This record gives sequence, C-alpha cells and structure tokens, in this order.
Amino acid sequence: MYASGAQLQLGNNPVSLDTWKPSQSVSRAVFLLVKASQMAAAATSFTSSLSAPTPSSKAAKAAARTLAGLNFGFLSSTSKQLRALKATSNGNGSGVGSAIGARMVSMPAIKPPASLDFETSVFQKEKVSLAGHDEYIVRGGRDLFKLLPDAFKGIKQIGVIGWGSQGPAQAQNLRDSLAEAKSDIVVKIGLRKGSRSFAEARAAGFTEENGTLGDIYETVSGSDLVLLLISDAAQADNYEKLFSHMKPNSILGLSHGFLLGHLQSMGLDFPKNISVIAVCPKGMGPSVRRLYVQGKEVNGAGINSSFAVHQDVDGRATDVALGWSVALGSPFTFATTLEQEYKSDIFGERGILLGAVHGIVESLFRRYTENGMTEDLAYKNTVECITGTISKIISTQGMLAVYNSLSEEGRKEFEAAYSASYYPCMEILYECYEDVATGSEIRSVVLAGRRFYEKDGLPAFPMGKIDQTRMWKVGERVRSARPAGDLGPLYPFTAGVYVALMMAQIEILRKKGHSYSEIINESVIESVDSLNPFMHARGVSFMVDNCSTTARLGSRKWAPRFDYILTQQALVAIDNGAPINSDLISNFLADPVHGAIEVCAQLRPTVDISVPADADFVRPELRQSSN
Repeated sequence: MYASGAQLQLGNNPVSLDTWKPSQSVSRAVFLLVKASQMAAAATSFTSSLSAPTPSSKAAKAAARTLAGLNFGFLSSTSKQLRALKATSNGNGSGVGSAIGARMVSMPAIKPPASLDFETSVFQKEKVSLAGHDEYIVRGGRDLFKLLPDAFKGIKQIGVIGWGSQGPAQAQNLRDSLAEAKSDIVVKIGLRKGSRSFAEARAAGFTEENGTLGDIYETVSGSDLVLLLISDAAQADNYEKLFSHMKPNSILGLSHGFLLGHLQSMGLDFPKNISVIAVCPKGMGPSVRRLYVQGKEVNGAGINSSFAVHQDVDGRATDVALGWSVALGSPFTFATTLEQEYKSDIFGERGILLGAVHGIVESLFRRYTENGMTEDLAYKNTVECITGTISKIISTQGMLAVYNSLSEEGRKEFEAAYSASYYPCMEILYECYEDVATGSEIRSVVLAGRRFYEKDGLPAFPMGKIDQTRMWKVGERVRSARPAGDLGPLYPFTAGVYVALMMAQIEILRKKGHSYSEIINESVIESVDSLNPFMHARGVSFMVDNCSTTARLGSRKWAPRFDYILTQQALVAIDNGAPINSDLISNFLADPVHGAIEVCAQLRPTVDISVPADADFVRPELRQSSN
C-alpha cells in the first residue's frame, strides 16, 4: 500500500510506516496524506490485487481538507430506511472504536501466492487465470472414472477411518465410483470397537461379512491408502498409534490439515516411510454425498476440492490424490499445500462459513427487533436473507450482483452497512487467522476435546446446544410457515454487513498469500453452495449444534466476538452518523476478485444442491445422545 521502508517524520523522530499506527495525538489524516504520496512507489506485479485505490491528487486533497478540520471526503447516507434503523445513542463519543479507527492503517504487504504447479500422468491438467494469476486445476466428471484404476495403481484396499461428517460421504462416493470403473479395489470402513456408528455403516452397505467394515487398527494395517477422517481432536490424541499400524510405502490421506498443524506445534512431522496427501472437499460431508447422488445423471456435479502432496515416497502421490478427488465427484480440483489448507479452513470455519455468520445474525436480529421490527420479519431479514436470497445471487452471479440488484436507496443503505462493518469484521478475522497460524487455535481445540470427558477430578463438559434461545425458536416458526422455494428477502443493510464480512475475509487470505482458488472456494463457494443451503433448511443454530467438533468449537468461541464488535462499533458508528467511506465502496466495486469469482462460477457444480426441510446431517454420536 506504500513503499516498504518509507518513514514519517514526527518531530525529530523518523517513524517507519511499516509499523506506525496513528494515535489520538496524531491525526490519521496525516498518515493518509503521507501514504498518498508514497503509494506511487508501491507498484508491483501484484498491484492489481491490492484493495487500495491508485494514488491521485484527489486523495491528497481529501487528506489536506481533513487537516483543516473537515472529514475524509466521504459521502453521507441519506437513506430513510437507514434512519429508521438508528437507535438513540447514550454516549457522546463518535462511536468510532479501534477497528474503525484503523481504517487508514495498512495490513502487511501481500505475499505472492506460492507456485502450485503439479504433474500428473493420468489426468489432464488445465491452466486457469484468476485475477491475473495462473493456476492449475483438473476438471472432474464421471467420464473420468475409467481412469481411476490407473490413478490408484498399486492400491488394493482403501481404508476409510471414521464415520463422522466426511466419512460416510467419501466412503460411499469412492465405492460407487470404483464400482462404475469396474475396479476390484475394496473400500473398507474402520471404526473403534463398540462405536455406535457400526449400525449406520452397515445400513450404508458396509459389513464385516463382505470385508468392508472392521476395527480401526485392523483396517489401517491392511490398507494401502488410509483416509483418516476421524475428528481433529481424535487425530491429535491417536496419531502415534495410527502411524505405527501403517504399512511402509502406504499413503496417508487427510481431508483437513489439522494434524499437520498439531504436529508442527510440537516440532514433529509425519513418518518418512509413508506418503502424505490431502483431498479437502469445500463442503461438509452431507453436501459431498448429496450433490454426488444428485449428479448421477449430470456429469460433473459435486463439491470442488483442493488437493495437496505433503510427502511422496514413491512418485504416486499426485495421481492418487487426484484420483481420490475425481472419485468423490469434485467438479474441479485445485492445488494447495497442507499448511495453507489448514490455515484457510480452520480460519474459514470461524469466519464466513459459520462463526461470523452466527455472530452477525445474532447482532442484527437484536438490532432490528430493538428498533421496532417484528421478530418474524427480523429473522427473515437476517438468517433467511443471508442463507437464501443472498447466497443464491452470489452463487450464480457473484457479490456485485447483490449490490446491483438493489434500488438506489437500497444501495445507500448497503454502502453504509458495508462501510461501517468492513474494518470491525477485519479486526476479528485478522486476530483469528493469526491464532490459527501460530497454533493457538489448534491447541484450544485439542484441549477442549479433552474436557468433554471427566479428567483430573473435574466433571465432563461436552458442548451444549444453542437452539433454545429466542432467536432460534422464532426461526422454527418462520421455517414452518415458509412457502416451498421461498429464499427470503434481499434486505440491503444485512447484505452490506454480510458482503463486508466476505470481502474482509478474502482480503485477509489474499494478504497472507493464499491462492485465488483457495480463497474463492473457502470464502465464497463453500459458504453459498454448501453450508448456507443447509442453514436455510434447518437454521444456523442447527448447523452450530451438529457440524464437526472443530467448527462447533470455533463458532462458539468466535461468534460472540463478531456479535460484540458489530454491536459496539459498527452499529454505534451508524447511529452517530459516521460518513460512508467512499474509497472503500469504490475498492469493493473494482476489486479483481469479482473477475476471479466469475471464472470459478463457470466451473461450479452443474446442479444446485437440493436440501429438504428435514435434511439430516447430525453426526451419529450426537443423534443418539441427550444433545
């Protein structure tokens, strides 16, 4: 955003612009003025991905006017609808908290995405250009199933360990795809003795009698490809025993990089006598299975996946990973690293995928009802709006289409909400990403999993449910009366907050060097094409109560942070008449991510996921418990 190493002279003390943050004693406008003059030197090959506008005399004049006591030249909202939402403020301050106040401070410079090229001898690699960056993918399709025997050369048994979110979907998809390919590779489920999931696995056609269901360690020992799909906390507690049962030169397959993060936090890595790969569907297990089944008559329907090769002991790893992804029904598979995957995935669960959505709808529902909106309408204008109409528009047309669908008055309200919410959302997202990257969030998941059971003389503390509070009971009522196919209203203020959240998450991942494929799939496609349709069918609270342990823990921890910062900063700024940051709106409208999303949209599943009102994605251990 400015030339690295640039300095600001404060009195006799030069201060680096790489580290300086404006204080109360130094006007942020000074920073804007200096930044405007420095930005011209910051042009790099990655300039097109930056959100800051090109420096101009207009920007410098705006800063100069601020020095004279004026505002930053932002537009003010005149929306009648917005004024109706304003509550009386009890304070005399501006309502501009630390996140709002940070709007003129640049985040660290963008890291160029690492080269993620790969070679495959079985599948056709394709180059795509996303926001000016070349990436490589493999398109899926049932017509490629005939290549699976070549991709899985040397593999006689695939062991699927666990029957949680991903296990049932991946095991059944693999089995069905291999059968269509007329392969004799066995897909076997491995569960711990006494697991209540044995009954569900048998109901899905896996049995001890035909050698497709058995004990976890027996299955690991007999498998050439081991897909470790147990919970993250269980992986952290059992990895040593699991590794000890794997055959030399066998392949460990992961659908999440959590275990790598856990090992790294202890200075460890995987055994060197096995290959380690990952295929990570950008959707929860029920979505992976549902779209695969829906798409049996539509070639290419499914959930996109990323893949990574962490270790390759014999040169087979890439083709095996791509074969695994194709067999799951992935419309397209893109490359990542195991480290980048776990950072973006754990972060994403706490952000736009679940935690942040949970937080913002709680905040906005409370806001709307406190300002006179009926409970049913407030629910429709928050949860129904996001999980229905907004998700459908973004899925098929992109984020800009949400803005362009609004009236002139609606756009003003969108802009006010976007302007007030973007930096507060970014503040929490920034903190969350760094907690994930440094291992703090991973450690908290492991420790929480151990608190589910009695320990050290203390009682067990499993996660409780959230679905009995007022908002979620209103949601039950709204859904029970909802006409079939009703996606809810497009409410401009809610749209502005949600899109600001999505754009802030995209910017964090972009600054941290993630590829556009990963950014778009993790922050946009997985949200609007996988999770939100299930939340529209059953409610956000149902998802929070029934998804993976790591995501459930993350939502409970981070949702209140998003709720509070919007309530305490963004909404207070609105009430106090904070001007719209017109530069921020301009950056949103011109952001190169929109073009990249358009390219990815052409590769999206060829059918929309169909989620009935009684869609069941409850994990077996939760279904049979008091929870």
